[in-house]
Formats: sequence, C-alpha cells, structure tokens
Amino acid sequence: MDKSFADTVFRNGRIYTSNRKQPWATWAAVRAGRFIAVGEERDVAPLVGERTATVDLGGRMAMPGIVDIHNHIMMGGQADLYELRFASSASVAKIAETLHKAASAAAPGAWIVGGQFGNNLLGEMNTAESCALLDAACLGHPVVLRDDSYHNRWASSAALRLAGVQADTPNPTDGEIGRDLKTGTLTGIMIEAASGLVERALAASGHYTAEMDRAAVARSISVLNTYGVTAFIDAASMQPIMAALKGLDDRGELTAWAVCAMPVVEPGFMFGKAGEELFALREEYRGAHVKPDYVKVFLDGVPGAKTAAFHEPYLADPVRGCCFRGATMLTVPDLIRWLGRCEKLGLAAKIHCAGDAAVTQALDAIDVVRSFNGPTHLVHQIAHASYITPDDIPRFAELGVAADLSPIIWYPTVFLEAHKAAMGDERAQRFWPNRDLKNAGALMAGGSDWPVIPIPDPWQGIEGMVTRQNPTGDFPGKSLWAEQALDLATVIDIYTIDAARAAGLGQTIGSIETGKSADLIVLDQMIFDVAPDRLADTRVEMTFFEGRKVYERA
Repeated sequence: MDKSFADTVFRNGRIYTSNRKQPWATWAAVRAGRFIAVGEERDVAPLVGERTATVDLGGRMAMPGIVDIHNHIMMGGQADLYELRFASSASVAKIAETLHKAASAAAPGAWIVGGQFGNNLLGEMNTAESCALLDAACLGHPVVLRDDSYHNRWASSAALRLAGVQADTPNPTDGEIGRDLKTGTLTGIMIEAASGLVERALAASGHYTAEMDRAAVARSISVLNTYGVTAFIDAASMQPIMAALKGLDDRGELTAWAVCAMPVVEPGFMFGKAGEELFALREEYRGAHVKPDYVKVFLDGVPGAKTAAFHEPYLADPVRGCCFRGATMLTVPDLIRWLGRCEKLGLAAKIHCAGDAAVTQALDAIDVVRSFNGPTHLVHQIAHASYITPDDIPRFAELGVAADLSPIIWYPTVFLEAHKAAMGDERAQRFWPNRDLKNAGALMAGGSDWPVIPIPDPWQGIEGMVTRQNPTGDFPGKSLWAEQALDLATVIDIYTIDAARAAGLGQTIGSIETGKSADLIVLDQMIFDVAPDRLADTRVEMTFFEGRKVYERA
C-alpha cells in the first residue's frame, strides 16, 4: 500500500464525530488503524488509491465506538455461556421451577450456577420454607444463585455443606449469613462477604476451568462488539481476567480497548492476588490494547440489601431495628492511604459507592489526597454515582472526579422496588441526578455493569438517560425523576468521548478525528431524527475496530 493513500475510506455517511470542533462529516479515511482525514468528499477523496478499500455508508449514520465504563468481562461471558438464566422479575416459585428442570438434566453432583433473582426477594427467600423449596428443586445438587446486584447469593443446603457453613458459623466481616427469623435455621441467603463462602467452594470444585475462563472473555468481547462497544473498563480485574485479555491481544483477537481495574483487596466473589501483590504484576499483562491502569475499591454494598452506606437511616426492620444506615468497608484514613499509594504508582481508582454516605467519604478522601499531592492527570471514578447529597454534586467537578453512571436503572425495576422497600418511595426515587451533575460540570461516563444488567446494550442506557423511562415499555407513563433527563448529544458524549476521558484514553479513542483509533460503528437509524422512545430500538449494522470490521449484522 502506498503510504500516501488510505487503507480504508468511509464515504457517503452522516458521521457524528463527538468532536465539538467538527461535529459532523460525510467521509473519513483510515491508515494503519488511525483516522488520517475526517471531513467532506473534497477533503478525503484525494487519499483514495487503487488499493484503498471503500465502505459506502449509503447515507447511514456512523459514530465513534461506544465505551462501556463499567462491566465484568469474564462474568458476563460465563453467564452467557454456562449459567442458568432467569428474569430478575421471576418469583421464588418460578425460580424453583426453572431450577428443577436444570437439576433434572444435570450430571450427578454437578454444581448449578445461575441468576439473577431480584434483590427485592431477599426477605421472602430468607425463610425456612423458601429454603426447603430450593432444596427440593435442586435434587441434591449444590446450587448458587446470584441476585441482580451480584452482591448476594441464594445457596442450596448442599452448597452450604461444601462451603463449610453450619448453623453456628459466625457472620464474616462485611457479610451476613441468612437465618430464619423464627427458627434460626440457615436459609441459604448469603449477603455481601458471606457470598464469598459459597463462591470459594464453587471455585475449589473446578466448575470453571481456565479454558472456560478464556472462552468466556472471548465471548464477552464478541457480544460487546455487536452493540457497538469498542472499549471498556473491566471493573474487578483479577489475574485470570488480565491473562485472558493479554492472550487475546497477543494473538490479534482482542477487538476492544480493555482497561483493567485491579481490586485493592480480594473481593468476596472473586479469588486470587489483590492489592500490592497484583499491582506488581500489571506490566506482565499490559498489551497494545490492554491497560491495567486502574484499581477497584469496594467501599459499600447495595441499597436493596441495606448494605450501602447512607447519611439517613433505612426503614426499620426486624433484623436491624431502627436508625441503621449501613457502613463503609474502609475507614477514611485507610482509603486515603490507598489512594495516595495508587497515585504514587500511577494508578487511578474506581470506587464503588452505592449510598450517598459512601460517595461523601470517597470525595472526602480524594480531597485530602489532592491537598497533599496537588493536581493529577489521573481520573478517579465514583462507580454507581446514583444517590448523591446535593452538597456533594459540585465536588465531582471541583476534584476532577468522574461519575460512573453504571448501571443505568430505570423506573420502575426490581432494583428500584427493592430500594423503595429499604428506604421509602421518596428517597428511593431521587436516583441518578444526571442533569445536576451535568450542570455542575462533572465528567460523566456511561456503562452497563454487565452481567448485573443482563445484556450490555448501551442503547437501553442512552434512551433511559434521555427519557427517564423504562426503555422496554414496562409501566408506560411512569418516569424516574424526569427533571434529571439529558439531551441526546450530551448522552452520546457520555458514552463516547467523555467515557474515553474517564478511562484515561481520551487522546486515543472516543471521537472520530485525525490521529485517533479508527473505532467506528454504523447504525440502522439516524438517532437524532427519531423519537426519544425509539432510541433503544437502534441496532448496530457494523463495528470497526482500528479500521478493521469486527462485526456485521446478519
């Protein structure tokens, strides 16, 4: 190929660039995986040579590849390939029926792993009667079912035995073992860190092999490409995940930019090296497209299970009584020490904060670190920036902290119903103050939290942020805090250039402009011309990664 010509030219399109200096174009040229010209025919046509491949967009809309700021790449693939799936709206009886069918077909003694039950069912499941129903359905198999937050589990008695959990087993730190309120017997419910007891037994059984892990990651990348995703942050990257990503990259099979957030402590649901021990290995897993440049801090839990940390108390219940606010998993001094250490290593932090008190603590810690370290190019993120006190909203911009809007949850869902039961309707519905964050100048980034969200479809997220309604059409006419809706151009930026900046890749991806990676997707509709409630109907026709077509809709 003559180096004066393009490898590939896209022509005759309506190309939205996410570049404010040049929002629209009709032609774009690519050489060696980078855009070398973006504009009109007169700007790009001279770059077409005899061997230049041409993609005629035929008037269709194209835009930058989408950045998923928060997912769990291996678990998403495992759920898709190997696990029993049921809707989060399924009742306990329906879950038991589905499980019974799977157990009847399973090999003797085999584990059954599935999900994802609504965490609004935790109270109903935490009874001796529900435990008996689960055990009858599983036919003696060890079973672990995950809830829709992926923070809690429901395990059969066989699984509890393999995990060594008995009636007198004490609750682990930051976790709770479910017991019937009347009889005190085990129910199989495992909250937060207690989930790790059964997950560790599952891991020890060899249920998932290294080969299955690699296949799961490869499957996840393929699924993301179908939705137009060409970059992501894996939000809890243990060593096997980074190894699988690096292997794909070395073989030229990784078709997305992969940023890895390494846990500072071993999560309750994943096992292996963490913290300094894992950070020390990060350069072994760095690749052309694999960037182990973030750490992950789990600061609290989830509202539906009353494990998120709030300033105001949850509603009273028989277990916790009144005035319970939840708690964070790290003290402010510990969080400050971790952030300071990570900055010294050149690592940014993604901090899980589901409750407003956790958000405040994270911002306080970052504020202290800023006062000592001064400005930084690192972009720390607060993940699940959904419940935020008004006074904290301007602090995001003041401290240069990104709001990880993941997952995007609409009204009403089982998530929100569980929040209402835990906090009351009024507080629960002051959820995702997106417009307030935008008006305050905060950097916002969109994500899926797949497989917490069963499919990593950004178009559901895009519509929901614009309409504040459930994109599936459930509960028509209902909306969640409609005043917090955003315009479409802002939301597209949140899923492209702003997410790229939050991921530390703003100079490389996120917009269609000269010098950046040629990550481009072609859509089946002009999204700026359709009604807002049709945005979730958008389908990706083609996905290009570094100028190479990695997906085409059949």
